[in-house]
Amino acid sequence: MFATTLITSSWCASAMLSQSQLDAFAKDTQLTFAVENNFHGGAGSFIGSLSLKNGSNVALPKGESDWQIYVHSVRKIKTLASAGLRIEHINGDLHRFVPTPEFAGLAANESLKIEFEAAAWIAAYTDFMPRAFIVSGQSLPVIFANTDTEDMLSFVAPIERENQLKRHNEPLDYSPLANAAWRYEHNAHTVKVDKEAALKRIIPKPQNVDFNRGVAQLDNKWQIRFAGRLKSEVAVFQEDLSELGLTLDAKADHIAAGKVPTIFLKVEEDEGRYTRQSGSYKLEIDDDKVEIIGVDNAGVFYGIQSLLALLTTAKDGSVEAPNVEIDDAPRYGWRGMHYDNARNYHGKEALFKLVEQMARYKLNKFHWHFSDDEGWRLEIPGLPELSEIGGYRCFDLEERTCLLTQLGTGPFKSGSGNGYLSRADFVELLKFAKARHIDIIPEIEGPGHARAAIKAMEARYHRLMEQGKETEARAFLLSDPEDKSEYLTVQNYTDNSFNVCMDSTYAFVEKVTYELQGMYREAGTRLENLHFGGDEVGAGSWTQSPACNILFKDANNGIAGPADLKPYFTQRIAAIFAKRGIAPGAWEDGLMYDRVNPFKRDEFPNQVFTANVWDNIWEWGVADRAYRLANDGYQVVLSHGTHLYFDHPYEAHPAERGYYWAARYTDTKKAFSYMPDDVYANADFTRNGEAIDNLEALVGRPLPRLEKPENILGMQGQVWTETIRTEDQVMAMMFPRVLTVAERAWHKASWEGELPNEKARAADWQEFSAALALKELSRLVADGVNVNLPVPGAVIKDGQLLANSAFSFLTIEVSLDAGKSWQTYSGPMTVTNSSGVRLRTTLDGKKYSRITGLE
Repeated sequence: MFATTLITSSWCASAMLSQSQLDAFAKDTQLTFAVENNFHGGAGSFIGSLSLKNGSNVALPKGESDWQIYVHSVRKIKTLASAGLRIEHINGDLHRFVPTPEFAGLAANESLKIEFEAAAWIAAYTDFMPRAFIVSGQSLPVIFANTDTEDMLSFVAPIERENQLKRHNEPLDYSPLANAAWRYEHNAHTVKVDKEAALKRIIPKPQNVDFNRGVAQLDNKWQIRFAGRLKSEVAVFQEDLSELGLTLDAKADHIAAGKVPTIFLKVEEDEGRYTRQSGSYKLEIDDDKVEIIGVDNAGVFYGIQSLLALLTTAKDGSVEAPNVEIDDAPRYGWRGMHYDNARNYHGKEALFKLVEQMARYKLNKFHWHFSDDEGWRLEIPGLPELSEIGGYRCFDLEERTCLLTQLGTGPFKSGSGNGYLSRADFVELLKFAKARHIDIIPEIEGPGHARAAIKAMEARYHRLMEQGKETEARAFLLSDPEDKSEYLTVQNYTDNSFNVCMDSTYAFVEKVTYELQGMYREAGTRLENLHFGGDEVGAGSWTQSPACNILFKDANNGIAGPADLKPYFTQRIAAIFAKRGIAPGAWEDGLMYDRVNPFKRDEFPNQVFTANVWDNIWEWGVADRAYRLANDGYQVVLSHGTHLYFDHPYEAHPAERGYYWAARYTDTKKAFSYMPDDVYANADFTRNGEAIDNLEALVGRPLPRLEKPENILGMQGQVWTETIRTEDQVMAMMFPRVLTVAERAWHKASWEGELPNEKARAADWQEFSAALALKELSRLVADGVNVNLPVPGAVIKDGQLLANSAFSFLTIEVSLDAGKSWQTYSGPMTVTNSSGVRLRTTLDGKKYSRITGLE
């Protein structure tokens, strides 16, 4: 009934490969992807290839056969046939190659090259996906061994030529390609960085800091006295102190401290200086006394984080902090990080590590994107298919046991990116986050980007229909088998929209919301914000839906045609959430009638309705939506793609991971330089890398000013995980860039403005990056967090090797023998053979950057 076209084909079993033949062929045949030419179809298409080098003793027979090769290609392949193979797009990124009568066969020790045209361009190895596989008849699928890896160079040909490194030449791609010389120039500065100041730099930077002479030396003779309401904060504090070897006795403040050195934790809500927002605090450190006074519990918690940031451990094991007075308050109430777990699930520990580090840097909103087309990552009682089928991808074209495999997972449930968080584990995560003053905002993605939920509910439908329970089977159905609508989404799906005209769709949302609320209550907290996505709905959805046609014929419901359905869906979701006391959230394009007109705000009964504004591709002309939505009464969370999307590469280099549709690269410095109070002032380059001199001229119309600044709640970083399959990978993409969000969301720098003070910004950046190199990166690594280290820059000048790093004081290592031996770079070096020079940065020999030569 559902998606039966996926399993129809003209496969003729004129030749069948046995399981042992498949195993042998896939084990010893090299499958290689390659970029042939990005300078082909403007910015719209490129020429790629798939090559097979048959090193096995198994031949692929001539003509039609029942074997098929499946590959993951995020760029939709346009070519229908090549080298005697029919190329079929299944759904999403899944494609297959099927032999036709014209196939010439592939004998042992022979090679085959299949060229094709595909959408857009590929200028990075991670645009290709691992785990291509072959199937035949009823045999088990077999992954090509050389693609069953995270080492992209094992199955992707070198990307070296200009028409591979550049995305297109019509229009010109102006983005500079990263090499040693470009990095050296990019990193160059004339700022004198004070090492001691960097060591004392707290991230995020407090409003007012006054260091005094002397230090407080902490040992186990110290004690803690706290206001009774701070019991939870003290428990977390003691955990953190124990990692420094300190075990301090803690008692409520009705017990006198005596003359023992003491850390006092207090809440003074009515004190005049605390007429600021939640999270404000004062920290004072003296030789034998530390006092933290917060306007609320959150303020005390943040004061504790600042104290911990100042503590250092000497070689003899002693712990000390400089004497200081700090008066601090957050810039924004919304300081967040978004984590897409739907595209790829990286395990429970990754979630806990992210929340822990967010708390250390005073972030307070965790936007958990747990559902999308490629996965549903949370167990929902009563709907087991959501996690048991929606949480896994494998080779099941009927999707009765799992979703279609996507994003390099391969054919087995054991493949990368599979899994989900149990209800009990989520409750544990909620408690963990609550203790650290972090709100978790889950996202039930819809009406688009909903394929995982749709297919899971179809599987539930089939199961219950087979049991003769039709009414129950239809209760939470999200798709209509009679809907003949045709569409293709940005991610190349043809069936990922909820049917918004079916009451069962809203019953599903109500059920999931009910279960989520139960989890929050069990964790001792409240579900206050719930995101429903709303973005990137496939054009053409619901145009041929019988259920929708019935709605269109009702003259009294305000729904006359398909264009009315997105606001209709949003109104119904908003009403469901309002009944439950929940503020809805959506991505900006889910709240727009068109490019410039938001849905009427007064049609929604919710006091708060958050909008994540992401699309600031300046030349697309919609980067003013942040102000349009805020002016219309929505509460805006700045989430801009050019500066705050951490799935983008750190530099324009083919070995860097990530997509690069919003900006060719987003390094830590660029993220640090974001100015949330002046959205238009961030307009630096177009997607092509051209400098923007006049934004209004580029857009071609007046840009609205912000009339209701109170509706800008704050900002958050985003990581989307299509190309990110492991915990180490996702941590390195987030860190250290997460710290830049913490910095900008908490602290407004003096250099910010419509015309930023570049000299002051450069000085601030150098101290910030030095703090990363001298202490913050090591702390992250000590907590088990993988971090990204910038690749060094270098040039040869007058026979001398000159090198630098994006982060001041980060150790650079150099090899003069092509990587066989390494030494620390401490200054200009005489070099006679530049071809043997290799460089890398390192963090105490525990972490290394990618290696660069002198290209």
